[in-house]
Amino acid sequence: MGDDPKRFDAPAALSRRNLFEFAGLGLLVAAAPGNKLLASPPGDAAGTHLHRSPVMDRLSAYMSEAATRALPDEVAERTKQHVLDTLAAMISGSELPPGRAALQFSREYGGKEIATVVAANFLCGPIEAALTNGMLAHADETDDSHSPSQSHPGCAVVPAALAAGERFGISGAHFLRAVALGYDIGTRFTMTLGGQRFEAESHWSTHSIAPLFGAAAAASCAAGCNAQQMRWMLGYAAHQSSGLGAWNRDIEHVQKAFHFGGMTARSGVTAALLVQAGWTGVDDILAGKDNFFAAYNPHAEPAGLIDQLGERYEVTRTNIKKWPVGSPIQAALDALQGLRAQHSFEAAQVSEVAVRLATDEAAIVNNREIPDICLQHVMAVALLDKTVTFASVHDNARFTDPGTLRARAKVRLIPDEELQSLMPLRTAIVDVRLADGTHLSRRIDDVRGTPNNPMTRAEIVAKASDLIAPILGPVKCASLIERIFQLDSVRSIRDLRPLLQRG
Repeated sequence: MGDDPKRFDAPAALSRRNLFEFAGLGLLVAAAPGNKLLASPPGDAAGTHLHRSPVMDRLSAYMSEAATRALPDEVAERTKQHVLDTLAAMISGSELPPGRAALQFSREYGGKEIATVVAANFLCGPIEAALTNGMLAHADETDDSHSPSQSHPGCAVVPAALAAGERFGISGAHFLRAVALGYDIGTRFTMTLGGQRFEAESHWSTHSIAPLFGAAAAASCAAGCNAQQMRWMLGYAAHQSSGLGAWNRDIEHVQKAFHFGGMTARSGVTAALLVQAGWTGVDDILAGKDNFFAAYNPHAEPAGLIDQLGERYEVTRTNIKKWPVGSPIQAALDALQGLRAQHSFEAAQVSEVAVRLATDEAAIVNNREIPDICLQHVMAVALLDKTVTFASVHDNARFTDPGTLRARAKVRLIPDEELQSLMPLRTAIVDVRLADGTHLSRRIDDVRGTPNNPMTRAEIVAKASDLIAPILGPVKCASLIERIFQLDSVRSIRDLRPLLQRG
């Protein structure tokens, strides 16, 4: 949850009447003969024989060619890092309530034994596997996030590529290209819709729309869909796109895990498998009567879907979290760690820790019921332990432990309008006052793990090891990490299965 604020960088919310007016305008725009991107051909008011838009032609051609298009070296490396980070989130998520619920469901529901269920000892169908592994990937706050699209791409894209990849027996190189394509396509959908502003004003959820289209693109690439099938697939994905901002009210992270990862991965794989099986559909869901943009945001410019496609790879603009907590807390932990490096102190010496965050960020993490998205609790653990680990932040007993509560009472969260104006930059200012009168202050603008301050491969491996080894053991953990960075030479993605499952 703690990941993406609901209303940053947004003007006053649109009224219900405004939204209906915009929707009506969208239908008029769609029918306008002068609109080259959205217009139906003359004499075809129903749009049943719609000429495809240039956007759809470019997009579907690019997607159909992705399976054989080599990735630049930097992009391939970053894609491997995000695959590892997401698999680590799946494995660690298997021990958390959302993950356990997903594993129980897939074990009982069944499905043809084709695809790997991560951190389990059974197989199921690709649709069921995508659902389960997507739930595992966002069972917690350890998965990646993409600020411009306000979404978590990896928790849907990687499970979808894995499930479809196993269904069709693709190579490791093909799998990497499918994953990179998923990041590129999914994120562009909500960036084109308006990103954070769109979610704040419409009540739709970017967290379910972007990952769905990303998962559908990745799975369709793994399935080897041609350009025509890609066009039909986008129609099936658009019809399944859904999700409300109400995920923000989930206090147990179960429905949120479904919303971000499980539902989106499942729906994306479903769309790919349907067209691969021969189903046909709407030839251009992006244009004509009742098209995708007319429904969601008639003011959006569809050309955003192909903006710098093939030049700007969105996986390189996606964050990997250093800390296993909600995104709004990342900068505060970076700042506290930096202060400790400059001036060593113990928790007992601290009289107050004041944390300034953007107002919307502060609202997300202020005294929350879930430990890893509660800033006051996480900062208290960091004060006492001098770090935060997956184990420490998921030790529920510490949430009510008297010692932790004493440290927590020293933490004050301050919503800051000036920092709000900097969003989507997630800045934090941390002031620590010691009992002897010493005042320490540190500001973090570029959080560790973001594109302007990326983690090294060694840091990502260390994070993954902390998440994987306690569950699969250190030997299997080391072998899995080694294999991920050798994916280019893996003959079949199915070869990863023994390293992803329990013995």
